[in-house]
Amino acid sequence: MNYRHIYHAGNFADVLKHAVLARLVTYMKAKDKAFRLLDTHAGLGLYDLSSEEAQKTGEWRDGIGRLLDGDLPEEIAALLAPYIDAVKALNPGGGIRLYPGSPKLARMLFRPQDRLSAMELHPDDYESLHRLFDGDFQSRVTHLDGWLALGGHLPPKEKRGIVLVDPPFEIEGEYERLTDGLAKAWRRFPGGVYCLWYPLKKGAPITEFHKALKELGIPKMLCAELSVKSDRETTGLTGSGLIVVNPPFTLKEELGRLLPYLKEKLRQDRFASSRCFWITGENQAAS
Repeated sequence: MNYRHIYHAGNFADVLKHAVLARLVTYMKAKDKAFRLLDTHAGLGLYDLSSEEAQKTGEWRDGIGRLLDGDLPEEIAALLAPYIDAVKALNPGGGIRLYPGSPKLARMLFRPQDRLSAMELHPDDYESLHRLFDGDFQSRVTHLDGWLALGGHLPPKEKRGIVLVDPPFEIEGEYERLTDGLAKAWRRFPGGVYCLWYPLKKGAPITEFHKALKELGIPKMLCAELSVKSDRETTGLTGSGLIVVNPPFTLKEELGRLLPYLKEKLRQDRFASSRCFWITGENQAAS
């Protein structure tokens, strides 16, 4: 995948990732003690959907655009409220022009005691990210390969945290790198909540990836996947998945309600599908 996120901001994969991230942040705020979000591949932080790059693909129209087009069922609206309310807050005049990346979304949901560590390697994106959070004492932006942060920046001094790993998947072997990165990070910070994003596309080694994750021996690992179309006639992105380590006890049930709705709302053909199951811990049978 040749991946500059400005071309894909707000698409169906972002909807899943950011809806779950917002649930994780909400869960962490249930306790008074501070926590830190470590975002290893933070990107620009904030995206202008009227830009030439975003308009070139228009992927947001089949993602966040669909969620904002019409009323949500009450129980779905409640689950999506932290995420949707943040998007609307950036667009007070209605419609949608600005879309928050993961670090901006999380920061908008923080309390005064919570902290952000955002890593970005691409020099132009780093400069944009640094400007976005310049002067914000709750946020630290570092020009760094995010994979290195899984060793050097864990555990956080707060001893509570979310680690978001959302690599660009531009080179071969990223699924293996994701597995190895999680293994390294978990050894340093076994109590952390980890959220790992990965693409679904034709030929992706998903079965092998899940098997490798299971072999790590991490006690509790939840998987959520959403595909919006068949991969039979395209080599591009057809869906995405999230691995959540140490998930909140409510998350499995929440995703059981949210994923079927997103499947219907964001489907691009009749082959759209979703699933949520335990890779390790709880009930390991796929559902």
